[in-house]
Amino acid sequence: MSPIPFRARKVHSANKEGDAMSDNAEKLFDDALALADTHLDAALEEAGPLADYVAVAMVEAAVNAAVAAAGHEDIAKVLRDLADQIEQDAEGGDDE
Repeated sequence: MSPIPFRARKVHSANKEGDAMSDNAEKLFDDALALADTHLDAALEEAGPLADYVAVAMVEAAVNAAVAAAGHEDIAKVLRDLADQIEQDAEGGDDE
């Protein structure tokens, strides 16, 4: 399995080489997120009245692909962190 950088698990390093690798991983993640957002927007537009269902289905498909790429333990941790963030946002009245 290849190491996949996740924002919820940002690597902190005490050396410059580690910092550069962390910075590179963060940039790769940002690029991947931008690409995913582009494709999600296109899929939702194409889905029309099914957009809400497609959004949820894409989460499931993405989770399955992520588990295959990074393993269930890492993805379960990321999903727990994401769920906590969603709950905090809901409690704070934040819609994002």
